Amino acid sequence: MKIKIPGCVLKILWELRQNGYEAYIVGGCVRDSLLFREPSDWDITTNALPEIIQQIFPKSIYANQFGTVGVLTGSDNPYWKIVEVTTYRQEGKYTDKRHPDNIRFAKTLAEDLSRRDFTINALALEINWDKGNSFLTNKIDDGNGDQLVVVGGKLIDLFNGLEDLKKHIIRAVGNPDERFAEDSHRLIKAVRFATELSFTIEKNTWNSLKSKAKNILYISEERIRDELIKIIMTPKAADGILLLKDASLLEYIIPELLWGVTVNQNKHHIYPVFEHLWRSLDYAAKQNYSLEVRLAALFHDIGKPKTKVGEGSDATFYNHEIVSAQVTRRILTRLKFPNYILEKTILLVRYHQFYYDPAISTDASLRRLLAKVGKENIYELAQLREADRIGSGCPKAAPFKLRHFLFRIEKILKELEGLNPSLKMLKINGNDIMNFLHIPSGPKVGYILNILLEEVLDDIQKNNRDYLLKRAAELNQLNDKELKQLSESAKEKYQNILQEEECKIKSKYYV
Repeated sequence: MKIKIPGCVLKILWELRQNGYEAYIVGGCVRDSLLFREPSDWDITTNALPEIIQQIFPKSIYANQFGTVGVLTGSDNPYWKIVEVTTYRQEGKYTDKRHPDNIRFAKTLAEDLSRRDFTINALALEINWDKGNSFLTNKIDDGNGDQLVVVGGKLIDLFNGLEDLKKHIIRAVGNPDERFAEDSHRLIKAVRFATELSFTIEKNTWNSLKSKAKNILYISEERIRDELIKIIMTPKAADGILLLKDASLLEYIIPELLWGVTVNQNKHHIYPVFEHLWRSLDYAAKQNYSLEVRLAALFHDIGKPKTKVGEGSDATFYNHEIVSAQVTRRILTRLKFPNYILEKTILLVRYHQFYYDPAISTDASLRRLLAKVGKENIYELAQLREADRIGSGCPKAAPFKLRHFLFRIEKILKELEGLNPSLKMLKINGNDIMNFLHIPSGPKVGYILNILLEEVLDDIQKNNRDYLLKRAAELNQLNDKELKQLSESAKEKYQNILQEEECKIKSKYYV
């Protein structure tokens, strides 16, 4: 087989070989290359002991007990700055179901591969150095660590991982009970790989996973959070949540979601709460919305089971958005999400019920909403509304009301940010004119400002204080009738520009 390998990785393999040691590319980077996916990192396994690896690569880091040396490559690519080189190893018992009690260095690659989690991750690649040796040597010597080099190699597949890749199967290496008993992190990793790759978990592996689901409690919240984020950030995020539920993992990770499995809603929703939530997430994920919008889509109605009053089409869920925000805070805090993700997600959940009616909602009410939500979050709030609608069974994500809401919001934001032409954009104001010209407050001041605005709209270079005051003095020499006529002409031009801007925004949102 042929594979594209970063020059810096190839150089490490070459140096180990030149020093008389075996060295193979191993694990996820081989898997991803076979799937024609770009690997995010590259791992090497070798029979060289850690101290030997450090001697061969003086620029390296060794700060663990697992035989993994981080070789500093000097690459500008953030994924290739450090390449992990690990000595063949075997692991002892996992008393805490998270880490091996001890490790021992193994003598063969086969021993090392047998300890790995899933067959698709137990693949290794041996570079064929006999073909194109001088070409490869030249590529290595040119010092360009970011260059991808196409090389041939021999795939080492001791557990039929290639066959499982072809059949889209996640299968444990050897006995699944032993693999999951060794490291409970593998429970959620199996679900993550299945979601990420759109694979199916093999029957024996699946049955073992389900039987040991409770062991996920041995894993730190941070590691669970990281896997959950990876699941939620895939296009098949909703499938991942359903898989967590079917694997009996969800009840230990986010049990609050299960409150809504059998809770039916009212005439505005055709699905029970839980189904509504995963369908909302499904839409948000397929639209490639941010992590916070996806989390909010999954949690925005999570408080409904606690607020439900009545049954059937007229059931109510008063203040469910407040309860949902409280529950969301509890979940994200428990899973140790960073504050910036936590606070933004809670904000979106709290205000997802915002009201808008084109005929009733005023600019003042929209400004109040902007003040609560923040202009940086307002469009994501609209994205959450879209997800909510699709998750409710509505045919359109963005009906006229929502498009009109976005039109009004953009118009108001442009006004607030001074992007629309207005007197506020001038470098002088009425007080400046009165003080400079020694005239009282009155219509004349407004006339002069309107005329100055027209000139600035024609030539933005004129918007400087010295020019405007000088021009104001010239205009002050005109009589009131002349000033008024010029002012009305200027205002008409200004209104035309505003209408053009409004038409552009309306066209953008099809309203």
